[in-house]
Amino acid sequence: MVESKGAVQHYFLCKDFVEKFARFFIFPAIFLICLCLPLNRADAAEATAPSEFSGKGPAEDRPWSAMLYTGLGTTSRLHEVLTFNVEPEDSHFIGGVLNRQMSRFWQHFYFELEGQALKHFGEQNNWEFNGLFLIRFVTFPWDRIVDTSFAVGEGLSYATEKPRIERDNHSGQSTNLLNYLMFELGFAPPSHPEWALVTRIHHRSGIFGLFDGVNGGSNFLGIGLRYYF
Repeated sequence: MVESKGAVQHYFLCKDFVEKFARFFIFPAIFLICLCLPLNRADAAEATAPSEFSGKGPAEDRPWSAMLYTGLGTTSRLHEVLTFNVEPEDSHFIGGVLNRQMSRFWQHFYFELEGQALKHFGEQNNWEFNGLFLIRFVTFPWDRIVDTSFAVGEGLSYATEKPRIERDNHSGQSTNLLNYLMFELGFAPPSHPEWALVTRIHHRSGIFGLFDGVNGGSNFLGIGLRYYF
């Protein structure tokens, strides 16, 4: 009986993992792939032809990007979010992101700087301002089908008020200034690489007490639309 109960729990855990993976990563990727599929041979030739500009890397005429960005809060910890064990919370944000691609190194990576201004709604109503640097990996074997990039960002996050969900979920622990960590997957159609659909994990934390003794933080799952200019 115990083994049967454990098998049932394992089944539902796996089922929940697959559903969340599809919701936050696979479905956006399929959407972008559908946009990239050429309708005729002329479109196919245009989509696979070399371009002066790649949406995932800097170019002389388009090193900047702007993004409209929204996110949904979760009570799950970062390691749970990374394994798609996500419990949503009645907290969300919307805001803007400005990014500057600085340089390329080792052929496969880009170094970038970014600033964010976000307004929270729901369980908390503060503003949040983030400054960070990013390392972006840009060479995937399927880039001619959907131009893909993966980025990790690290920096500082300032909230105009101590975020309520951080205090509620961590025994009152929070402070305005915390560390900021970000993981991103970006998808762009090769025929229009100036546009990209972005999914992110948005993480504030005290790094085990390094920031004012705070041991907790907050996590959001984000999605955005980026334009390079």
